[in-house]
Amino acid sequence: MAVLPCTDLARTMAWFTEALDFRLDCIAPADDPQRALMSGYGLHLELRRGAAQGPGRLRLSCAEPRTLGLRLGGVEADQGKGWAVSAPNGTVIELVEANPPLVVPSAPQQLVSTAPQGAGDDGVVTGRAGMVYRDLIPGRWGGRFIASQIRIEEGGPVPDSVHFHKIRFQLIYCAAGWVRVAYEDQGEPLVMQPGDCVLQPPEIRHQVLESSAGLAVIEVTCPAEHDTWLDHDLVLPTGAVHPERDFGGQRFVHHVAESTPWTAWRGDGFEQQQTKIDAATGGLATVGTVRCTDTTSSTTLHHDGEFLFLYILRGAISWRCDGRPELRLAQGHSLAVPAGLDSALSQGTADLLLLEVCLPGHADNHDSRD
Repeated sequence: MAVLPCTDLARTMAWFTEALDFRLDCIAPADDPQRALMSGYGLHLELRRGAAQGPGRLRLSCAEPRTLGLRLGGVEADQGKGWAVSAPNGTVIELVEANPPLVVPSAPQQLVSTAPQGAGDDGVVTGRAGMVYRDLIPGRWGGRFIASQIRIEEGGPVPDSVHFHKIRFQLIYCAAGWVRVAYEDQGEPLVMQPGDCVLQPPEIRHQVLESSAGLAVIEVTCPAEHDTWLDHDLVLPTGAVHPERDFGGQRFVHHVAESTPWTAWRGDGFEQQQTKIDAATGGLATVGTVRCTDTTSSTTLHHDGEFLFLYILRGAISWRCDGRPELRLAQGHSLAVPAGLDSALSQGTADLLLLEVCLPGHADNHDSRD
């Protein structure tokens, strides 16, 4: 509870209730009020007459901060992201958007090759729910994309809560082990095995329930920095099954590798298991698993789109590009390839398995605030 000092309790209390719609919960003592307890915007306040501390600042999330700020005679603040008004007791109230638009940074693409993890590697951190994250695109293309290898070393129940992400695109691909996850309105919890993946559309509620020891997943998300919100009211599974439900213009996809046929990929000698993510995202992204059927074959690698990412799940393959040393990509290698760069893949091993994630749209066709 925040304690705010004031000299004129009645005037300050009236301003909070009338201007900001706070609720008065308690006032004491009745004959000569010295303090008032109020609530609103998810906060509990105590207005205390004669308190020694300074008036302080409050940050309130609301639906229309500009409208409210103008009505209260406020000024723009935080580089135009909010409004600031002053209460009668001197407290500065910062009004910010409760549901701000998602910011997707515009940044130049660049070639990024990340080698398999070695002992003592930098860039490995423990994140939410005890999961260990390894950054596969250091620099993250200026914050537009993040690709991570996420591991859970010890199997069993995962200390996760029902939550959702404010994102534009998010893929979870199971590389090793298994994981059980519950998703909003998608029936009973599903189990992802190696080769399986899910498209997590914007703001779908989900919860990681349990995993095997040594679980490893590859996550690709746009933008790199995004909010994760907990939903304290929803219980998963919901008991409903709505596979066609729209979440921010996308549908949930659970790709099961075992039941998906192999089809041609970029020419002879390679084939892929294509997911249904292309259709579920309205063409925003394509995702596939690729293997080699002829170790003597090669294929060109060129795109003019927004993002192309390769991750070697098993085996090895060579990547060549004019003017650059040849790279032998082995298990755990990843490659983020900029648009317009002509290169080729060749000498794939018989056990090759790679993940390809592509956003084919031109980056300059996407607003920085999607």
